[in-house]
Amino acid sequence: MKSDMKRILVTGAFGQIGSELTMELRERYGNDNVVAVGHRTKPSEKMLNSGPFGFVDVTKRETVEEFVKKHDVDTIYHLAAVLSAVGEKKPQLAWEVNIDGLYNILEIARENGIVRVFWPSSIAVFGLGAPRRNTPQETVLRPKTVYGVSKVAGELLCDYYFRRFGLDVRGVRYPGIISSETPPGGGATDYAVEIFYEAIKHKRYTCFVREDTVLPMMYMPDCIKATIQLMEANLSQLKHHSDFNLAGMSFSAGELAAEIRKHIPEFTCEYRPDFRQEIADSWPMSIDDGAAREEWGWRPSYDLATMTKDMLEKLKKRYMEGQLK
Repeated sequence: MKSDMKRILVTGAFGQIGSELTMELRERYGNDNVVAVGHRTKPSEKMLNSGPFGFVDVTKRETVEEFVKKHDVDTIYHLAAVLSAVGEKKPQLAWEVNIDGLYNILEIARENGIVRVFWPSSIAVFGLGAPRRNTPQETVLRPKTVYGVSKVAGELLCDYYFRRFGLDVRGVRYPGIISSETPPGGGATDYAVEIFYEAIKHKRYTCFVREDTVLPMMYMPDCIKATIQLMEANLSQLKHHSDFNLAGMSFSAGELAAEIRKHIPEFTCEYRPDFRQEIADSWPMSIDDGAAREEWGWRPSYDLATMTKDMLEKLKKRYMEGQLK
């Protein structure tokens, strides 16, 4: 598959996942072959200096199409989105970016001969009526957030473009993503990233969900691995396309705090749930990703212990070098 993808466009490239995915794609396919585009937020110096970049508004089709044509793009990773917590504060914006933006990408792909599109869904598609433990691939989708609603609609839209137009659209339902490189972007699982930064800097954290709140999570290296692995899979192997359940690990906020204390014994954590608790309570506690494992060989590399150790080592190094504000 690697030889088929020559020119890649990454939208949302300056965000939490996009920033690391872009650098990995440049490593694999060549710096000049991966075009990074985002909205307003300034990219890192590493991204600026390693390959082409620009600014787009995915709700304005022409701003994206300009880069597709200019760079002869044949593959798109469409990561631009408004996440769950921000979406509840700005539901109209969430719909415009998450649905109108996706529609623009799909139309650009259909009309410009794009070979393959990646679009991420989320565990936010689940809600009322779905089993919260070991949530199956096929189950009722009745989310309680506009973010979740947009992801359900997006899955159906991507599936329509695959069946109606033959557009090869692929995607996974990301769990909460934990990164040592980029701050979180406004999701209800952000506590699982913030807690590490605060543990390193202040040895304490005030958590916005209850201590017993269990959610599916994934360490960023596994997230990047899964994304590229799916895009490189042979189409003939896939029975699903844009809605693969994806699992890494599940743990409670209290279990995460306890794991951090193994490395930082003086660390303390308080729990003061806010509006994000209700969002978290509507999501699965664990995910059945059997379809991903069977159809394209997915296997995570990190669990809670190995992720925590690696996160703390990397953040401590950055803190000592003065990179953590």
